[in-house]
Amino acid sequence: MGNRLSKIYTRTGDDGTTGLGDGSRVPKDSARVNAYGTVDELNSTIGMMLACEGVDADIRETLTQVQHELFDLGGELCIPGMAMIEDADIDRLEQVLDRFNEPLPPLKDFILPGGGMAASCCHLARTVCRRAEREVIALARVEAVRPQAQRYLNRLSDLLFVLGRVLARAGGHGEVLWQHERRRKPTA
Repeated sequence: MGNRLSKIYTRTGDDGTTGLGDGSRVPKDSARVNAYGTVDELNSTIGMMLACEGVDADIRETLTQVQHELFDLGGELCIPGMAMIEDADIDRLEQVLDRFNEPLPPLKDFILPGGGMAASCCHLARTVCRRAEREVIALARVEAVRPQAQRYLNRLSDLLFVLGRVLARAGGHGEVLWQHERRRKPTA
């Protein structure tokens, strides 16, 4: 670990800038800070999900690994030129996703966020993940970003969607299906 924090506040950010991992300073609303800040928010939402009852050991282990990888990804985004997320991380997500998705019935309708507290928290994490992906894409338009960052977040959002389905079913709440027929008006 680099510098250890003995004092939490430094006052160096009072001017609206923050320090990156390479020592440079950037505005707190820069595309880079938005990207790694949203990855941090995603990590926090996954932590909130892990605090829910009804999350089995397999999902817990999977998401704890994801939290470590998100911390790595945040470090990669905070230090320009750093490489921490690898293709193997993305391959692992795909394998885990396939394993959790295989026993689920095929989807015929859209699913609304819901299905119990754990599933709802998982859907929230999925939407934050999609926003993190958009922030990384915005950063890549103005600065160099390795493609693994975007691919990891894209695959993770898919995994979170599948885990939301698994948790809704496991919790006994079931999936909340979008009722698209409710808007159809009778023809005269």
